[in-house]
Amino acid sequence: MIGYATVGTNDLERACKYYDELLGEMGAGRAMATDRVVLWAIAPGTPMFGVIIPENGKAASVGNGDMIGLVCETTAQVDAMYAKAIALGGTDEGKPGPRGDDGAFYGGYFRDLDGNKFVFFNM
Repeated sequence: MIGYATVGTNDLERACKYYDELLGEMGAGRAMATDRVVLWAIAPGTPMFGVIIPENGKAASVGNGDMIGLVCETTAQVDAMYAKAIALGGTDEGKPGPRGDDGAFYGGYFRDLDGNKFVFFNM
């Protein structure tokens, strides 16, 4: 159902460097780029993720409760992607591990360089 999701940035070049390295670990590459937005995808026709400089000219900011979940094929990939996000300068919002009563959801939470919140997860 989701075609793409974007988060705001105030430094497109810095954000792109971060996501080129981070999402490259999952096999994603740039699918579209303009002077305001860059989108990554794993394959043509699959959902995309992007960073964007806001159209209204105001500073990008994070929302309380906003989060994007990026699916991983295994819990080991969750661990690796979370570690990469932190190594590239992201900040911890919850180390990888099982969540919920049944432990079926395994996720590692982090914030990117602009403070946007994400989770790498496997179910």
